[in-house]
Amino acid sequence: MSYLVVSSLADMPKTVAEHGALDLVTLINAETVVQRPQMVEAERHLFLGFNDIAEPMDGFTAPSTDHLDQLLDFGKGWSREQPLAIHCWAGISRSTAAAYILALAINPDLDEAALAKELRHRAPSATPNPRLVALADERLGRGGRMVEAIRSIGRGADAFSGTPFVLPLTL
Repeated sequence: MSYLVVSSLADMPKTVAEHGALDLVTLINAETVVQRPQMVEAERHLFLGFNDIAEPMDGFTAPSTDHLDQLLDFGKGWSREQPLAIHCWAGISRSTAAAYILALAINPDLDEAALAKELRHRAPSATPNPRLVALADERLGRGGRMVEAIRSIGRGADAFSGTPFVLPLTL
């Protein structure tokens, strides 16, 4: 059974190895150097360079529809033979948003609120990037339900780094 696994940059190599992930999504500041694990081929690694901000700010790169479209396209191309690993710097905001978005894009029958509650249960520190979620809500035609579901779970517990977790594609 395929699933998504989320981690921080520091935990990513171990998480990829433990889960046997062959596909990897990196959501991190563009200038951050990320060493791709050897088991992940270059064409199976999506690097999205943007800052973890909710609103555009001078000197920073906000999540954009281009980033979202690349994420959705990568998710469509994922074979689902092995887990898909997703990471950002801390494993709290960009990566949790991406996992939430991909789960709903891959399985459109998932309920936004139920998935958000499952996300909170599995990742107490998750605080999905609201801009990325809002862009996806519009692109996926979810009528504000994704935004409201993430808003309803509130900010996650304070943490320097999230603990790696699995997000299923079915509930």
